[in-house]
Amino acid sequence: MSSRPPDLPPLIGQSPAFLEMMEDVSRLAALDRPVLVVGERGTGKELVASRLHYLSVRWNRPLVALNCAALAESLLETELFGHEAGAFTGAVRRRAGRFERADGGTLFLDEIASAGAAVQEKILRVVEYGVFERVGSSETLGCDVRLVAAANTDLPSEAAAGRFRHDLLDRLAFDVITLPPLRARLEDIPVLTQHFAKAMAVELQWPAVPRFSTRAMDALVQYAWPGNVRELRNVVERAVARWPDSARPIDVVMFDPFDSPYRPKAVAKGLTTPSGPPASAAREGLRLPLDLRQALDRFEADLLAMALEQARFNQRRAAESLGLGYHQFRNRLRKHGHQLSMREQGGETVADGDGT
Repeated sequence: MSSRPPDLPPLIGQSPAFLEMMEDVSRLAALDRPVLVVGERGTGKELVASRLHYLSVRWNRPLVALNCAALAESLLETELFGHEAGAFTGAVRRRAGRFERADGGTLFLDEIASAGAAVQEKILRVVEYGVFERVGSSETLGCDVRLVAAANTDLPSEAAAGRFRHDLLDRLAFDVITLPPLRARLEDIPVLTQHFAKAMAVELQWPAVPRFSTRAMDALVQYAWPGNVRELRNVVERAVARWPDSARPIDVVMFDPFDSPYRPKAVAKGLTTPSGPPASAAREGLRLPLDLRQALDRFEADLLAMALEQARFNQRRAAESLGLGYHQFRNRLRKHGHQLSMREQGGETVADGDGT
């Protein structure tokens, strides 16, 4: 077994929000307590969990990870706690679960909000008392595991709605690390872009690391990044792979690889029937009498919001999807106050661009 920690997983940035988050990670790594890592998809929750492990006193013990959303409830229970031979059809031999395999180390449970009530109760018992039973056994086993859990939902709200145990939340939330989305750390986009571009250039065996033009970098910084760092990596690597001349700065960035004039049109379910009249689903929740003007305004606002989301907040593409001109679309945005929500989502600066 190695006598020194391995290289830490790469977490790259220099923005104040990123550096503050990294300080929290370093502080909590030294404490042998459960930690919740909260953030949007693509923000690097698993990388943070790895860093918490490798900076802790458990660094030379196992780091075991499991995505709770990837398995059905019955399979999740056996995967976490193991099972005895004959516990269910197909269980021909005893199998150790993730808690046993992580004994002495760290267990990372991603998307823990997806776990059902029964599994949550058993996880609580392990966190509280350090004991559990395999499926199909009454023998109590002990384990010494530090639990790091991640969620991309608001767990206090889930608990208030009865979908997550309050007592488990209390035990897991000794402290919470909230990862900032990429739109809150714009200073990091050029640094991350260079990092991902260099790795792709090495893979392509380019003689030098490519640069991005001012135009392309402005587009990257101004984009809303709903998929955060994971999406940025895809966009940068795709731009490098598509660029024909490694000697020239990359000037074209494709945010949506599905963007094509031949792309099949999306069907807005519940809005119209094949023959044209409004479908019954469009009338759900409506009760007469009502204010027709207000109802039509709400419907138009919903369509604008849906078009913006599907177009990744590019106003030109959103306008085209509704059969409107660009200025017609912007007038309707102003009418419904969507300009403010665009600014809050970080998409204002690319709203009138073409996505490149």
